[in-house]
Order: sequence, then structure tokens, then C-alpha cells
Amino acid sequence: MTTTNPVRPADPAAPPAGRSPRRISINLRQSGIYVAFALIVVLFEAITGGALLEPQNISNIIVQNSYVLILAVGMILVIISGHIDLSAGSVVAMTGAVTAVLTVNLGLPWPLAVVLTLVVGAVIGAWQGYWVACFGIPAFIVTLAGMLAFRALTLTVLGNQGIGPFPDAIRTLSNGFTGGYLGNVGLGPLGGADLVSLLAGVVVVAGIVLTQWRKRAARLGYGQEVDPFPLFVLKIAVAAALVLAVVVQLARFRNLPWVLVLLAVLVLGYSLVAGKSVFGRHIYAIGGNLQAATLSGVKVKSVTFWVFVNMGVLAALAGIIFAGRLNQAGPTAGVNFELDAIAAAFIGGAAVQGGVGKVVGAITGGLIMAVINNGMSLIGAPSERVMLVKGAVLLAAVAYDIWTKRRAGAAAR
Repeated sequence: MTTTNPVRPADPAAPPAGRSPRRISINLRQSGIYVAFALIVVLFEAITGGALLEPQNISNIIVQNSYVLILAVGMILVIISGHIDLSAGSVVAMTGAVTAVLTVNLGLPWPLAVVLTLVVGAVIGAWQGYWVACFGIPAFIVTLAGMLAFRALTLTVLGNQGIGPFPDAIRTLSNGFTGGYLGNVGLGPLGGADLVSLLAGVVVVAGIVLTQWRKRAARLGYGQEVDPFPLFVLKIAVAAALVLAVVVQLARFRNLPWVLVLLAVLVLGYSLVAGKSVFGRHIYAIGGNLQAATLSGVKVKSVTFWVFVNMGVLAALAGIIFAGRLNQAGPTAGVNFELDAIAAAFIGGAAVQGGVGKVVGAITGGLIMAVINNGMSLIGAPSERVMLVKGAVLLAAVAYDIWTKRRAGAAAR
């Protein structure tokens, strides 16, 4: 009598049938930015005598750099599509002035003022996107003109004086923290911490685990190579530990900043758009190979137009956040913000030619710049030295990207 063995279901942790498991290795091009970020944090933590990772200082880093991180989310999509936006800082200043005029001078309710300001940002983005997409004028020229024009309009609206103060709700969004709705819980030697913040951290970690597990299972289903299971678990554990460590520190200080909640929503939403939607795939296609994208039926003009509209909206949002943080709209607001956003995108792994980059990478690049600013401020470094270090980091990031490409090309021959 012949017996048959029962068919066992496939194990998501196992490599595909007929394929040997991949060696435990790290893709430096994809993971290098995160390794660099960790090394920079450890370096400044040691130099500052532990002050960098104090709860209050972590909160300060997030709040003080939130507007640059918001701009970086929009800028990474612009750069992936093969363009650049030099007007973002001027748009921040102009939209901050618009919010001030609407709320302070005209007395409009703050929700209506915020919506109208975002509409103004969308119109600005549509104006620039029209010239880039429909007329074919290089984005460098269009946004350079926009940088000058919108700064001039800001000076026209504000003159040489600022407008303020802003409504409490806008200032709370910029500088405020979530309330202790469920009280605090004891953490032993760490003291008390906000329970809502801790639960939010647990939810984020659970989301990371679920999405990465599903991604791994999907790659296995298609017969693609994946990291060995021990390395996969290690990466998840490191990410979870970092998230929980930051959340615990914030929960010990004054709970989660509202701008961090806003940033989390933006990062999640735009990561899904860039990685999962048709529109996101078209952005990568245009930046990777414009001619191939055109021949494939991608509506290049439409995608480019909406990328700039999106950039205008996010610049307006950053303008509201920045003006609310200062509690005043000033004529010099937003100076060099576009350079910080561009640097964040390139440090975070965006390619100069376009077609490569991730939203999370841009946020990481922005945080690297923020840690450098904050760390050198803590040790009392002069501003010129800060600029020197930031310039060196940007140059090193782009040089590393080019070096890895050349190395990959040589290996393929």
C-alpha cells in the first residue's frame, strides 16, 4: 500500500522552494543612511554628555525642525520626479503672511483661515507646475523666479514688520502637546510617563511588524529573495526599540507634540502614495526614464503638475506651522528652508538624476540635519562651523550615492 505525505503549508519565514537562503548581509545603499544616523546620534550623545537624548531635548528637536521635515516630504517627490523646487522657503513666508492677515487683520476663524492658506499654497504650486509641465521650462528656472516673486509679495504684504499674535489653536498645533487623557504610569527608575503616548508607541511598533511581515510574505509568494529570518527579526527589533525609546522619552516630558502626530500622518500617507499607488509609480517612472514613461502611456504633464501642486500645499502647511511656532509672520521667514529640505532629501538617499528616494529616507535625512544643528548648539559651536559640517555631510551623501551606483554598474559588467 502506498502512502502519501500530507502537504504542509508554506512557511513565510522559509526561503522559496529551489532557492538557497540569501547570505546575511546589509545593503549599504539602502541601509547606509540609517547606520549613519545612528552613528551621528551616538557621537553627539557622547560629546554632549548625554544631553542630546534628554526627554526635553528630543522634544525640542522635533518641534524646532517640524517645518523642514514637512517640506522634505514634498521635496522628495519633486526630486524623485526629476525636478527641484527653490521657492519653498519663500512660499513658507508668503503663506505664513496670508494666515496672519486672515486671522489677525481680518479676524476670520482659524479653521477657515488654514483652509484658505492651503488653497493659496495649491494655487502657487499649480502656477509653477503649469510652467514646468505644460511649457517645458526647467523647474530650476521656474522655482528660482518663484523664490524671488513670492518673497517680494511677502515683503509687500508685511512690509518691514511682523503680524501676530496667532490664535491659540494654531500655536498649539505648532508648539503644543497631546493631553494626558489616561494619566501617567510608573516606569521604575525612569519615573512616570503618559499612558496615551506609550500606547501610541505600541500601536506604531505593531504597525511596523505587520507591514514588514506582509511585505516579506508577499516577496516570498513571488519567489523573490528576502533577508534570512534572523536578520529580518533583528531589523524589526532594532526599529521597534528605537521607536519605543523615543516615545518613552517624549512621554516622560510633556507627551507627544502635535506636530509629531501630524508628521506621522504625513509620512504614513505619503509612503503609501509613493510606494503603493499608481500615481506614486508614475512619479518614479518619470524620474527614472522620462522617455520610457512617456512611451508607456504615463501622463507626464499631469503627474508633474500635481507634484508641484502637492509641494505648494505642503509648503503652505509648513508656513502655518512655522508662523504659529514664532507666534508671528515675519518678512524674513523661510530663508534657506528650501535648501534644508533639498539637503534632507539627498542625504536621505534621493538620486540627483531622479527616480530614486523614499519618504522615510527624506525624514531621516532631515533628522540628521536636525541632530547636527542641535548637537553643535549644545556644545556651543559657532554658526559657521555648523554650516561647514552640514555642507560636508551633504557632499558626502551625494558622493556616496554616486560611488555606490558606479560600484553596482562595475559589478554588473
